[in-house]
Amino acid sequence: MSQIETFYEVMRRQGITRRSFLKYCSLTAAALGLGPTFAPKIANAMETKERTPVIWLHGLECTCCSESFIRSAHPLVKDVVLSMISLDYDDTLMASAGHQAEALLEETIQKYKGKYILAVEGNPPLNEDGMFCIIGGKPFLDQLKHAAKDAAAVIAWGSCASWGCVQAARPNPTQAVPIHKVITDKPIIKVPGCPPIAEVMTGVITYMLTFGRVPELDRQGRPKMFYSQRIHDKCYRRPHFDAGQFVEEWDDEGARKGYCLYKVGCKGPTTYNACSTVRWNEGTSFPIQAGHGCIGCSEDGFWDKGSFYDRLTDIHQFGIEQNADEIGTAVAGGVGAAIAAHAAVSAIKRAQHKGDQDS
Repeated sequence: MSQIETFYEVMRRQGITRRSFLKYCSLTAAALGLGPTFAPKIANAMETKERTPVIWLHGLECTCCSESFIRSAHPLVKDVVLSMISLDYDDTLMASAGHQAEALLEETIQKYKGKYILAVEGNPPLNEDGMFCIIGGKPFLDQLKHAAKDAAAVIAWGSCASWGCVQAARPNPTQAVPIHKVITDKPIIKVPGCPPIAEVMTGVITYMLTFGRVPELDRQGRPKMFYSQRIHDKCYRRPHFDAGQFVEEWDDEGARKGYCLYKVGCKGPTTYNACSTVRWNEGTSFPIQAGHGCIGCSEDGFWDKGSFYDRLTDIHQFGIEQNADEIGTAVAGGVGAAIAAHAAVSAIKRAQHKGDQDS
């Protein structure tokens, strides 16, 4: 008999019907962008596989990733934490503390060697032998290395763990580094964002638990299912960008009409994330929809790339050489040329018609 219950066994014990379970599998497939044929595969995996043990560590961070995670709606975080995974250690969410909590961490590492997922929120500081972040009386750097040694895979939650974020911004007095600078012998799934979208976090976990493998990653280690497109590519304000219609300053006429926010600093054209498709707060909105440009928080080094309101200066459209500052003039010129050409053709036709009548 399994030491850890399967996801399906837990759901049935909680009174969930078979029909509801299958519906959940279908919704999960849709949330992951998979076709309907994957629903039976998800159901089979959740019926037969044990829940995966997860150790969740916290380094230098503000806990915004956990705050985002607990607000997931698809799937609900209670389903992830209480049913899909066995969250054996998380010093933020667990009831135990102190020596009892540290004992649970060590027990999980020893009991599930090579089988558990290590989720890391925050990053380790290297200066002063890691003394700028102490967990249980020891540097977080030591705890991270110890827990990663026997992990099956590592998830880097947020921009802190993925890139370093504000802790690693210049001048970086603690020498904070992203976790891939410390862990070099394990697969690392980077889920950047400050914080990441809740459904992106739970979606990554759901995929790993369902298929028993790391999702397809891009060259920077991010899941392609959520980070393969720029926010700009699916932004509902994109037509205004293409038309050269921009907000020039806050609360101007363009802002009230919902024009593109590029000229007031939006970093959507260079930021890879799912904000414009998955959105936030159960798909309600995202920063651009609320009237503020993207700050590029899921990109490497975004804290050191100048003001959030500095304009990107070399964004091209449709493969042409003009940037977005010039496109408005180009469009206007094109329209003027078209009008002039139409007028010239009309005049020629009228002249030819008059000549035919005179002859």
